[in-house]
Amino acid sequence: MDDLLQIGGLLQIGGKSFSSRLFVGTGKYKDLAETEAATRASGAEVVTVALRRVDLAARGEGSLHGVLAKLGMTILPNTAGCYTVDEALRTARLARELLETPLIKLEVIGDQATLFPDNEATLEAAKVLVKEGFVVLPYCIDDPIICRKLADVGCAAVMPLAAPIGSGLGIRNPYNLAIIREQIKLPVIVDAGVGTASDAARAMELGCDGVLMNTAIAGARLPVLMASAMGAAVRAGREAFLAGRIPKKLYATASSPDRGLLD
Repeated sequence: MDDLLQIGGLLQIGGKSFSSRLFVGTGKYKDLAETEAATRASGAEVVTVALRRVDLAARGEGSLHGVLAKLGMTILPNTAGCYTVDEALRTARLARELLETPLIKLEVIGDQATLFPDNEATLEAAKVLVKEGFVVLPYCIDDPIICRKLADVGCAAVMPLAAPIGSGLGIRNPYNLAIIREQIKLPVIVDAGVGTASDAARAMELGCDGVLMNTAIAGARLPVLMASAMGAAVRAGREAFLAGRIPKKLYATASSPDRGLLD
């Protein structure tokens, strides 16, 4: 595994290095014990938390913050639930003050039914936050143009969706993700819509740098087991990408040599 880490390198974001390329959320678990067990089983090092939905000011025994600290997680606060630029900016600033971190997963939602991000508002908020010294990881549509614009204003990564949040539909447009990976010289972290381990592996096989998920793990029949599966899938997909798949061919190619044994 050490050799593979050397080959693949660590994921670098905002001056931090991570060996795991799986990012996880904390919502929808039945209780704090399940949250802790699943997070541990995933092998993730980064966990995202919605500041508008979780009291991170609580630091004592039995608090979410206490569990994450015990696990040694890097907390990536997010602006989930924000529908305007002002809401997102206010939430990001509060997160930095509360957690003493410049990291922020930026979400500015544009539609209540699909939870698709508002591209223009996301870009506007990103410009402000970057100027204020935040390390901005924006959730966005799987659109190469908006990803390029977000990269140009100084975001630390881009986080295009695979499918609508919590849908479990998997990667609906692998071709857009491939274009984004080719054109954007920043970490590309697939965010939202993953349903099972094969979706996570597929994202990594496309060359994406990481995958973020919550519902796919927390909503599974056995969340802790699914967390373990997702960690393995992300590793396998990354290794497969680095190894390089064989070309697809219409006709068969013999896997055993047809010369040399009887010649």
